[in-house]
Amino acid sequence: MLAVLLLVTATVGPMVVDARPAFEIPVEAGTEDENLESATADAWTGVPAATVSMSASGSSVPAAEDITVEEANVQAVQTDQRLYLRLAWEDGTVDRSTDSTHAFADAVAVQVPSNASARPPITMGSTDNPVNVWYWSADGTTDELLAGGPGSTTRFQQSTIVTDATHENGRWYVVLSRPLDASSDHRTAIPNDADMDVALAVWNGSNMERSGKKSVSEWHYLALGPGPQGPPYQTVLWLIAGLAIVGSILVTVEGVRRTRGEE
Repeated sequence: MLAVLLLVTATVGPMVVDARPAFEIPVEAGTEDENLESATADAWTGVPAATVSMSASGSSVPAAEDITVEEANVQAVQTDQRLYLRLAWEDGTVDRSTDSTHAFADAVAVQVPSNASARPPITMGSTDNPVNVWYWSADGTTDELLAGGPGSTTRFQQSTIVTDATHENGRWYVVLSRPLDASSDHRTAIPNDADMDVALAVWNGSNMERSGKKSVSEWHYLALGPGPQGPPYQTVLWLIAGLAIVGSILVTVEGVRRTRGEE
């Protein structure tokens, strides 16, 4: 048993150490000369991606549960000046037009707290704890919004969001970036010494997704704090493994003593 426990610990231990905690989106350090604002830049090839699960928003709009995007991949790079997020998800159709009453464009949004030190309600924040929303639509729209609860979005007078998008092999790739500094009230100051909450929303236009009919994620967090940071459960698992080994040794010793007739 001792040998088995040692083998399991030696095998699983390094895997646990390298594992990322749930809801973490790793953030790589980058430079402004890497063309990160382009969705097809080579610099994105080596950036780790986090898979974010998505589900229906729970909205009361008709057919709100009928969504098609169940997960998205998120890559993040922070330079001295900007935060870049590259989002990717499966979508077999390219929907750009909104020219008719039944035409809706593909779109994606990123939600971050206005105050990065506090986690707002996931449903567009609240009046005393608002959120910033970075929005891209395939019809060419890019918006930077402030929201203090459902239905309360307002546009910043001057958007600081820069976007780029491409559709390849049945997937959208969209980059949204913004300067780290907050240039106005209620605009999120992006930290470099603490993690920051982030949530996503995706709309599939050909599925008539718009407004509250959308795929959404739970809160995740961008690992912007000083690193590397191990998983929060790492210490617990190692403690359990250590106790198991010690317990096995004690049982073995006691068994040997009893076999020899020792009291």
